[in-house]
Amino acid sequence: MNFLLSDDQLALLTSIEDLLRDRCDSLRVHKIFDVEGEAQYDSELWAALADMGLPAIFVPEEQGGLGLGMVDLAIVAELLGAYAAPVPWLGHALAIVAIALGGSDAQKAKWLPRLAAGEILATVAFGEGKGAWLPGEWQLSAAGGLIGTKLLVPNAAEADLIVVGVAEGLALVEKGAAYSTQRIDSGDRTRPVDTVVFDGAEIELLTDGLAVRDRLIDAAAVLIAADAFGGAERCVTMSVDYARVREQYGQPVAGFQGLRYQLVEMALATEPARGLYWYAAHAWDALPEKAAHAAAQAKAHLTDTYLQVTRDTVEAHGGIGFTWEHDTHIYMKRAMLDWAWLGSPGRHRLRAADLAGW
Repeated sequence: MNFLLSDDQLALLTSIEDLLRDRCDSLRVHKIFDVEGEAQYDSELWAALADMGLPAIFVPEEQGGLGLGMVDLAIVAELLGAYAAPVPWLGHALAIVAIALGGSDAQKAKWLPRLAAGEILATVAFGEGKGAWLPGEWQLSAAGGLIGTKLLVPNAAEADLIVVGVAEGLALVEKGAAYSTQRIDSGDRTRPVDTVVFDGAEIELLTDGLAVRDRLIDAAAVLIAADAFGGAERCVTMSVDYARVREQYGQPVAGFQGLRYQLVEMALATEPARGLYWYAAHAWDALPEKAAHAAAQAKAHLTDTYLQVTRDTVEAHGGIGFTWEHDTHIYMKRAMLDWAWLGSPGRHRLRAADLAGW
């Protein structure tokens, strides 16, 4: 049994990280994050990632993709989280998963090659009012045209295609249909979200959408957990590096026992949790009977951990950690959206308990 990434996966990570290191440094992220008004995304970075094949990871080879799995998607999500990359990857990747799993041959042939090439942008719409994120809670119906509201939809304003969770399964809604979007100030400007109001929008149901919608939610939980791990790990590194160079009373602040213990606690909370999302991704690929429980556990624990680590990171940086110019608040706001999107950690712990038969 091999618990390590393969050579191909390590090569994938290396090539993506090289690109992010060159084109997604702190100044580049701030250029997107600091713009007042409606948040957008870094279109040049997204195009570069698309040229590298990022959107093609999960697309089957017969539709022009790489034919890889959830583990590969998840390790990419970790990297994008570590760099707080302002790109519309999450919704796009999940829309591809939905179509690849639930689409007919004609639907796959129509959409997947263009999505794999990055020619068009897609996203997913899950959330409804009163914390309804999960398939059994969806009230919107595809009958007679789509009417109703979806909340916190990633990059809906820019998307050419939205995969919408409905009572009948999963529906495709193309840009130009009868719906409107309103950008929400979620705080996390690296991943803008919209409220989408459907007003009789024409839809096309995914052929097997009803059968795969729970699996799609599990995929979303895994990718959010991976993003949270990547961000938390980057915050630990950032805090340790700062503590080594920031001096008070003539010595690095890392030498003070109180801060040293805090940094150790942050590292101990983060690093062992990598296995949670790795296992959840592996279970999604290979252990379907355990996938939902593992995904819920990973989403709950890692988003809680990420939020606490970002709070500790702000404290570790002292006064500068509270300023707009520093990266600390970018990661904290990203952690807040990870915590809330798809439901709170408490919601997913209840789901895990239900799945375990408690």
